[in-house]
Amino acid sequence: MNKDWLKVLIAAFFEVFWVIGLKHASDFWTWSGTVISIIVSFYLMIEAGRKLPVGTVYAVFVGMGTAGTVISEILFFGEPFKVSKVLLILLLLAGVVGLKLVTKDKVQEGDES
Repeated sequence: MNKDWLKVLIAAFFEVFWVIGLKHASDFWTWSGTVISIIVSFYLMIEAGRKLPVGTVYAVFVGMGTAGTVISEILFFGEPFKVSKVLLILLLLAGVVGLKLVTKDKVQEGDES
């Protein structure tokens, strides 16, 4: 995995925090964490989009963030576990992995990473 796809992965990780924060934040510190998570998430996604196809970056970002948010809600916030929901998340992740596998990275002059 190259560093730009790693940025997308980390951005999606922070997306989970800010989405949960939008629902559960209740004081200065939780709102501050939510805002910081939004800034980090979008910064990394934008940086990755400079070298990778933007449409694919966004689809992978949203797909992984959605899956992470649903799983977090089940594990930490008492959302009911449903087999159908898990199967749909797996289908979503299969699509995200498929997009990643069929997308070629842009190679810019002077950049060999």
